[in-house]
Amino acid sequence: MMKFYSHGKLLISGEYMVLKGTKSLALPCKKGQSLEFEPDGSKILKWESWDINHRLWFSARIALSDFEIIETSAVETAENLVTLLKAIRRQNKNFLRDEGGRVATRLEFDRHWGLGSSSTLISNLAQWSQTDPYTLLEASFGGSGYDIACATAKGPLIYQKDPMGPKIQICQFDPPFKSHLYFVYLNQKKNSREAVNQFKKQKISPQQVTQSSGLTQSLIKAKSLKTFEQILIEHEDFIGNILGIIPVKERLFSDFGGSVKSLGAWGGDFVLACGNPNTPEYFKNKGFPVVLGYQEIIL
Repeated sequence: MMKFYSHGKLLISGEYMVLKGTKSLALPCKKGQSLEFEPDGSKILKWESWDINHRLWFSARIALSDFEIIETSAVETAENLVTLLKAIRRQNKNFLRDEGGRVATRLEFDRHWGLGSSSTLISNLAQWSQTDPYTLLEASFGGSGYDIACATAKGPLIYQKDPMGPKIQICQFDPPFKSHLYFVYLNQKKNSREAVNQFKKQKISPQQVTQSSGLTQSLIKAKSLKTFEQILIEHEDFIGNILGIIPVKERLFSDFGGSVKSLGAWGGDFVLACGNPNTPEYFKNKGFPVVLGYQEIIL
């Protein structure tokens, strides 16, 4: 049996702007997704995907010759998978050419959370097939690629999208105030691909890219929670002005004592909140029960 593993991700700074080449702070998560393959001598790929509760949420049987879907529990998911398999075979013509078998993927986080169920899958498939994960990403879901970088990272990184290939820099980000940082799930998942396509139409100046990169560097260097919070506020105002969207704290949490910053596609998955031991209770009382401490979720 072959087994592969990749980490989930959270983008702390540079959301949207990462698509334009800004330097962004990305953090791999402690939880991720595994992929196991057991050959069985057949000409069929028998795929099963299991969620965090060990429930089967997707299955498919796919012919190896042309990756035709024989049967599946979810057509759209199966079609996305086939797109990936075909992209792999374009890079590695011998992939799954001779022998099929059983694949089992297992998620360690809720698949609705937006922590990277797609990027961890792409990373695992790339490891298995010895192909380039960024090429697979471009051929399927699209995006900046920071999530692919996080999938195999061992710690925080600065990610920069570049026409010559992604630039990844290991980052010493270990804030002394991390016990005051919380990730709150808004339970309003956004379509990342749609958000990416919409933002690509935006006209962004070189000065805005430089400003965004500067905010990332300032966040990394912040020595106190107060300084960190002030930079988060600047970042929210900066992105909010570009998108024409009111920042999340003003919209949902105006009575919260600390700073709140959107992560990823605005209005979607997680926000970063700076607070104290009472912070989880505040958000739970607001109807957001999933509140994860920094050290609970970040690798």
